[in-house]
Order: sequence, then C-alpha cells, then structure tokens
Amino acid sequence: MNEVFRKYAARVAELVGTSWAFLTAVSAIAFWAATGPLFHFSDTWQLVINTSTTIITFLMVFLIQNTQNRDAKAIHLKLDELIWAIKGARNTMIDLEHLSDQELEELHSQFIHVARLTEHNPGHTAALPTLTAETPRQAAKKAANAVANELKKRGASQRAPKDEKLRSLLRDS
Repeated sequence: MNEVFRKYAARVAELVGTSWAFLTAVSAIAFWAATGPLFHFSDTWQLVINTSTTIITFLMVFLIQNTQNRDAKAIHLKLDELIWAIKGARNTMIDLEHLSDQELEELHSQFIHVARLTEHNPGHTAALPTLTAETPRQAAKKAANAVANELKKRGASQRAPKDEKLRSLLRDS
C-alpha cells in the first residue's frame, strides 16, 4: 500500500507541477465562469466550483506533503553521507533535524557569532569549539557554550548577517 501511494503521489506531484496542469486549471475556471450566465449565477453554480476546488485542494495537500517529506528525507540522508564521508567534518552535525527548534536556533545563533568572530580574524580558530563523537544535542550545547564564552572574552555583541560569510565558515571548518 505504501509503495503504491508513494508512486502515485510522486507521479501526481510531478504532473500538477507542470505548465499544462496550470493551463488546465485556468481553463476549467474560465469554462466555469463562462457558464455563469447560463445558470444565472445560481447558488448551485457557485457550489460546483467551491466544492470542486475544496476537494482537490484537500487531496493535494496529502500528496504534496508526502512528496516533500520524501524529498527532505533524501536530502538529509545525502547531506549526512557527505558529512560522514568527508575527513575532518564533524559527524555530530549528522541528524541535527532531530533537535528541538530552540536548540537549532541556539546553534544557528552561535554559528552566526562564529562567522562574525572569524570575519575579523580568519586565522583565529583555536578558541572555537572542536566537536567530537557526541550526540548532536551534546555537540550543539558544547558549541554554544564554547562560543558564548569566547564572545564574553572578546566582548563581541553584534550579530553577523545570514549570508555567504556563515556558509564559508561552515565550509572551511
């Protein structure tokens, strides 16, 4: 059952994402609007489009969500494989999607601070946290504490923008 639904959901998501599907929807709405005078713009005429669009939207939510969940899982697995395969990469970054929103935001904020610190002194990474084979949650807390301590020492209080600086820092570390 799951495999049949997966294939069906993937196929429908592929089809409804095309320009032809959009043109079909626009044509159906144009046809419905053109029949308004024929049915004297009655309640039944309005009910047809309201019911049709509601049913289609309701069903599409599940199909598209299934496809997005699969795609997200595949991307996470690919990233996890890259992290695991690259020598020097911190394996503790694998499976971060299981952290709470608060823990992810805390880790994100700390990496923004790390980017800001290394922007002014790119060679100075000795005081930055080195993550080892810990759980992602332990690594996030350790990194957050180490960076917070370093920030206190340096008196840094400004936030770095979310841009290429952070990406390059994460790529280089």
